[in-house]
Amino acid sequence: MRSGVRRLDPSREYLSAERCHILELSNSPDDGAVSIARARVEPGVATRWHRLAGIEERYVIFEGSGSVEVGSAAAQTVTAGDVVWIPAGERQRIRNVGTGDLVFIAICTPRYVDAAYEDVDGDA
Repeated sequence: MRSGVRRLDPSREYLSAERCHILELSNSPDDGAVSIARARVEPGVATRWHRLAGIEERYVIFEGSGSVEVGSAAAQTVTAGDVVWIPAGERQRIRNVGTGDLVFIAICTPRYVDAAYEDVDGDA
């Protein structure tokens, strides 16, 4: 890793096939140990069931309220300040149950790469 500062560029936010708006804050081969993204889920929307092969993920909830499901565990309500741990390979999804956007930081170790993403929405 090299020292530096990456500036926030809100225009780089995109809507993923997962139904979640993603803004990559840090995701570079120069720092393969971790990636950090801001995720935003609109009211009433649930992300698709998915899993990340070989990548552990944490959600740090900043705004709104949601219902998160990881693996076969029962859904749990999450709000600002909560942290969700998602082991590598576990299926997951999050639903916005509030009236405003659900905003959280997704921290992946090692860093997120598209090849690790697997949509498992039909595997309920």
